[in-house]
Amino acid sequence: MGEYLNPGNDGFETIINGIYVDKTGLIDYINSTVNTPLKLTCFSRPRRFGKSFAAKMLCAYYDRSCDSRSLFEGLEISGKPSFEKNLNQYDVIYLDITWFISRSGIRGQNLVSDLQSAVIRNLREVFPDYVHEDETFLPDALLSAAGKTGRKFIVIIDEWDALFREKKNDISLQKDYIQLLRGLFKGGATTDKMIAAAYMTGILPIKKYGTESALTDFREYTMTRPGRLAEYVGFTEDEVQRLCADSRMDFDDMRTWYDGYSFSRIRHVYSPNSVMNALQEGEILNYWTQTETFESLKEYIGMDYDGLKEAVIDMLGGNPVGVKISTFQNDMTSFNNQNDVLTLLIHLGYLAYDSKSRQVRIPNLEVAEAFEDAVTTGEWGMIGEAITQSEHLLEATLHQDEEAVADALELIHGSVSSVQQYNNEASLSCAVTIAYYTAKRFYSIVRELPAGKGFADLTFIPRRGVDKPAMIVELKYDQDADTAIRQIHENRYDGALKDYIGHLLLVGINYDKNLKGANTKKHSCLIEKV
Repeated sequence: MGEYLNPGNDGFETIINGIYVDKTGLIDYINSTVNTPLKLTCFSRPRRFGKSFAAKMLCAYYDRSCDSRSLFEGLEISGKPSFEKNLNQYDVIYLDITWFISRSGIRGQNLVSDLQSAVIRNLREVFPDYVHEDETFLPDALLSAAGKTGRKFIVIIDEWDALFREKKNDISLQKDYIQLLRGLFKGGATTDKMIAAAYMTGILPIKKYGTESALTDFREYTMTRPGRLAEYVGFTEDEVQRLCADSRMDFDDMRTWYDGYSFSRIRHVYSPNSVMNALQEGEILNYWTQTETFESLKEYIGMDYDGLKEAVIDMLGGNPVGVKISTFQNDMTSFNNQNDVLTLLIHLGYLAYDSKSRQVRIPNLEVAEAFEDAVTTGEWGMIGEAITQSEHLLEATLHQDEEAVADALELIHGSVSSVQQYNNEASLSCAVTIAYYTAKRFYSIVRELPAGKGFADLTFIPRRGVDKPAMIVELKYDQDADTAIRQIHENRYDGALKDYIGHLLLVGINYDKNLKGANTKKHSCLIEKV
């Protein structure tokens, strides 16, 4: 076993010795591509979504230097017809690019040549008669070894895009790296002679130059198009339900905090690292901030592109936002508009993308708190202040301080709405949702909940274990708060809470642009306890 050639199965053994969710079905897919025109796979997803776990699993399965049969017994792959055919049958090249960058230190400018030299040294130890002392180009070394022995390689690259993230301004180094990858994977018949299959994983999709991928022969699976690999992006709902049952954790809380990524094939995908931390610690908390600094989020949402700030405000207010993903160049620097920034945030895991509606949204409570941190510490002025003060607004509402609620909403509505958008109920709904932003920690907030004879504008349902009353909020524009309360009663919106036992607050909010003929933009509030 070596650092880069045939690394063994210790990594995967360590993984399955803990709480393990069986994702070995991915192996069956990769097996179906071995020695076929589809043998090159790139599967990207955010940090802490199990990328390295999958890479170590594949190493353990294919590596001919070890016997991994016992590690896979009882797992999904062991029941597949392809299991026996490929188990421990290949020489594996395993590259962790992030680890290699950190190891290289100040020698980063020579990273690509250093990487090749390191792998070639390992190859020379195993194939001393076929890999020459003066060889410096890795593809030539692999071709020589495979051509003389008839043993093709499986190449597994973890964090393949680390150079584009950590050396994002070193264009020369990036081009050298792409040339290396092209030498390995874009050689046509040459690649076929030495590569049985390749699996790359990282955060970003493969770099594009203009409209074309730098590595056109790869089949890509991403956070915008996971295709048949969607169930391997994160944990599925069935998997999380089983984990919660085994650990006696509250599934509803787990769903609120860590669900939210949705694809056409799999409608509920959970953040794996957060779920595992919650299980190990026995507590539902925000584990995102332990692995992802909000500084990067603050940087991206603060970029000066037309429409970006308005899009973020809409999402903070609970609305999905349209996005065009096709112009993104799959790097950290080539931004031309708000669509590029939003697309990057999809790949970083900060936004969930719906391919049918082509819209993005903030996926769950954990990520919502990351946005809260970014906005309240960034240059977002009154919007950040509104979120900061939202706990006080909630307390004012619970204490039925109608005047304080109306005054606060008036300030917040003005701060989150542009002049063109100010005078409509949708804008008021967005403002109210932002005004009660931190209430998400205590309530499930449902917009347009079917109830009685219509839809309740906003329904606040207390989370399990929260000792606060439920709330139904009805919004009106150029009418009055009395009308809002009356509509709740007449349309029996409280029917939406038929299974709820406890106090209920009915909150009527009205925005009147021209109170008594003056352009006052006045808000009023009535709160009734039942």
